[in-house]
Amino acid sequence: MSDTLPLRLAVFDCDGTLVDSQASIVSSMVAAFESRSHPAPDAESVRRVVGLPLRVAMGRLLPHTDPDEHVKLENSYKDAFRELRRRGEVSDPLYPGTLEVLDALETDGWLLGVATGKGHLGLMITLETHGLTERFQTLQTADSAPGKPDPGMLLNAMRDTGADADCTVMIGDTTFDMEMAVNAGTMAIGVSWGYHPHEHLHSAGAEVVIDEFHVLPETLNTKLGGRPA
Repeated sequence: MSDTLPLRLAVFDCDGTLVDSQASIVSSMVAAFESRSHPAPDAESVRRVVGLPLRVAMGRLLPHTDPDEHVKLENSYKDAFRELRRRGEVSDPLYPGTLEVLDALETDGWLLGVATGKGHLGLMITLETHGLTERFQTLQTADSAPGKPDPGMLLNAMRDTGADADCTVMIGDTTFDMEMAVNAGTMAIGVSWGYHPHEHLHSAGAEVVIDEFHVLPETLNTKLGGRPA
């Protein structure tokens, strides 16, 4: 890559974009609510809040409850997820084509990053499970910046890598990802295999929504230019 050409940065959400974590998230949420004697939310309600900071998600799922209870639900969720992992019941498989897409983007000269509502420990466990710990130049989590849709994680990712906003793209499956990109002044690309539907992603700022992972490299190179000379 030429030193005189701009750096291009592709930042991925994790849950619902790189890995299919719906089963473990819904199971942990149900366990958390039941442990606090609340009616368990249905899967669709849980999908709508994936990507938000846990405490905010609890507030949306149980809006008429005291904020202290949201904190307790957050802790119960973390306990439930840890128990699932201890029992070996968290698989969170990669979506088809993930590895091939990361390979293609690296070949095309892209820097890669992750911006997720997961904590750093949870993200590292996921990446280690799939042999991805060395693939990303920047990892942004709920521990390093305010939660989505605040732009902090993307701003940190650009600071870490030296990429400018006009050469950075956020790839995610939720409106919170799209809104974060808009707030950070970067491009937003939605993926349809996660938690929020096409029309919501477009309304939140997605320039395009893709239905298959393998088209992402061509889409990015079309939107932000081909491989640097």
